[in-house]
Amino acid sequence: MTRHTTPLAATALALAVAATGCSTASGSADDISELTLRVGDQLAGAEPLLEAAGELEGTPYEIEWSTFTSGPPLLEAMHADAVDIGQVGNTPPVFAAAADSSVRIVSAFDTTPDGTSVVVPADSGIEEAADLEGASVAVARGSSAHGLLLGILDAEGLDFDDLDVNYVQPADALASFSEGEVDAWATWDPYVSQAEDQAGAEILVNAEGHTNTFNFQVASEDALDDPVREAAVEDYVERIHRAVEWSRENPEEYAQVWAEHSGLPAEVTALAAERREPSPRQVDAALIEDQQVLADNFAEAGEIPDAPDMAEFVDDRFDHLVPSS
Repeated sequence: MTRHTTPLAATALALAVAATGCSTASGSADDISELTLRVGDQLAGAEPLLEAAGELEGTPYEIEWSTFTSGPPLLEAMHADAVDIGQVGNTPPVFAAAADSSVRIVSAFDTTPDGTSVVVPADSGIEEAADLEGASVAVARGSSAHGLLLGILDAEGLDFDDLDVNYVQPADALASFSEGEVDAWATWDPYVSQAEDQAGAEILVNAEGHTNTFNFQVASEDALDDPVREAAVEDYVERIHRAVEWSRENPEEYAQVWAEHSGLPAEVTALAAERREPSPRQVDAALIEDQQVLADNFAEAGEIPDAPDMAEFVDDRFDHLVPSS
């Protein structure tokens, strides 16, 4: 059983919870069947994935879905105790950790590099990454695309000050890109695919060699500390792992449900689903090391005050759920 809140409602919910200091959770529940698990989602999120894979059937708890424009506002809502668990890319947990937010990475899967890319118009004079110097680039601050842009600049010996960076959310970025108001757009799927399909964009450079391509399930400390809510999180994470593996083998079926949920054309979700090739992985030392490099680089670039110790913001208690394949 599920219910939904809109992005605006999700933001209002987070602010209300933060203002009152109260949780919307049913703290008195002594059985998982009485629980409502509050899940934060995005356009490239978990609900269509789980539905397509049949993993929303028979959940022993209710799910309340809240949809956000990107990872950072999702994790802000989690810190405000409005969300228990949610899916984000590699960079939002770094910014949340830098703010000493009470969130923990609890599961992960990897995807192919094209899913996080910088796109440019097909007739652009920008032909290689070095040509971004002096260009106007749209990107969502604190998103995985922000991490990609940082990696590209490091590789080219450039700084953020060498670009005209427009920090905007994906919907506004798509409009700016389509209308020629920015020279390039750093983003993630399905927006990469949407730009290719609807705005004639081409991928200038993808994530390969520039940043990791992890996707995470991130949970609040409060959810993990409550035995009943933790049990629901564990069940949810196991369903995510199964759904991720299913989607790799069934991209067409996944794309159809994704299109129905998102309102995106089937051509867009089909391209994004086909090249995604997700693979569940453990929350291990190698993952922590990659995330630490990202945090250190953001701190060095002055995008966050100090680099957090990312080992303090992961929790591997659900690693036994990662499929052996």
